[in-house]
Amino acid sequence: MIGIDVALVACGFASVLSAYRIVVGPTPADRAVASDLLTFALVALVALIGLRAESTATLDLVLVATLVAFLSSVSLARALTRGWR
Repeated sequence: MIGIDVALVACGFASVLSAYRIVVGPTPADRAVASDLLTFALVALVALIGLRAESTATLDLVLVATLVAFLSSVSLARALTRGWR
């Protein structure tokens, strides 16, 4: 349980830092990377809380949230490059 608590603190710290980068980020690319990090840090927080509470229902939520986050990061990258490959 100590490892889960340490991981919760680390994910919380990463969330705060990425939220700061979203607000202060000098370029849209910095904001996009920070929002991607924030999304995955929040998904990790949900997964860790589910592990700590010994709930199997949160794993379904984590799976769906990870797929949505991946698709949103791909579409955001596509929008930043204006469709260029």
